[in-house]
Amino acid sequence: MPVVSRDRLVDSVLAALPAFDPATVRDIRGTLTRTVDEAGASALETLNERLASVGSDWSHYPKDPLASLIHELLAGRVLGPGSKLLGHGHLRSVAGKAVVIFANHLSYADANLLEVLIRQSGNAALADRLTVVAGPKVYSSLRRRFSSLCFATVKTPQNSRLSTEDAVMTPREVARAARRSIDAARDRLRQGAALLVFGEGTRSRTGRMQRMLPGAVRYFEQSRTSVLPIGIAGTEALFPIDCERLRQSDIVVRVGRPFDADTLLRKAGGDRRLAMDCVGLALASLVPDAYRGTYGGNGEGLDRARRLLANLYD
Repeated sequence: MPVVSRDRLVDSVLAALPAFDPATVRDIRGTLTRTVDEAGASALETLNERLASVGSDWSHYPKDPLASLIHELLAGRVLGPGSKLLGHGHLRSVAGKAVVIFANHLSYADANLLEVLIRQSGNAALADRLTVVAGPKVYSSLRRRFSSLCFATVKTPQNSRLSTEDAVMTPREVARAARRSIDAARDRLRQGAALLVFGEGTRSRTGRMQRMLPGAVRYFEQSRTSVLPIGIAGTEALFPIDCERLRQSDIVVRVGRPFDADTLLRKAGGDRRLAMDCVGLALASLVPDAYRGTYGGNGEGLDRARRLLANLYD
């Protein structure tokens, strides 16, 4: 991969931002240029090395300090004035604990948006330990690789029903890769990370929730882990599908009450589908009706899951 110079990096970041007026663009360019210069040549060299290697294996990738700094500097430029995170207390309740965060998936910007709003809500320690389980498409371009380095990630193959990215892999190879990524994710949990998983397995192209993948249970099938549901609304407008740049938008994130993973699995009798439907229903309760999709009605055998979720929250 060609070396990314300071100017190329700045140009690439600006090309991904909303179409601001010329004065704002000049201001942002100046801020970015100073930031990269102050970080020093070694920081840019390290970022180049990371951009060349991130996503090359089914493994854990730490965040890059320079990418993370740029991400934090620009967050306020992209979020609309009505953006907010509700449910701060639930974030504080998992401080320092092993936690798997589940969120609905609307956009490639979802993880970046969550990291920013969690940090801005006064929960920087949780934002600092965020590790995102990310599919192959997250690493498929220079811009996406840069975004992935704004926090830690674990690369995972997508469910074969949902992805064409891994078409060259045999089912056995996909299973082996999935095993490696799950092991890496569990290792991160043991080391104190907060794991972020998009349980639908892929972005919704309609904004409506899709059914949770039963296999996502494997991320919390270890003892003493909390499950924290977070509902997102608005990122489909922030970074629309098939759009190459962000649009300034109001985002609302609502954090739900966490529940104990061991208790969920025990009461689900080991039924992965039932357990993940409980997670899906918990997420659906945190988003507007129009986003609920599969989890907005009584179909798909959801009655059992609804009763189980109510029992978890008793």
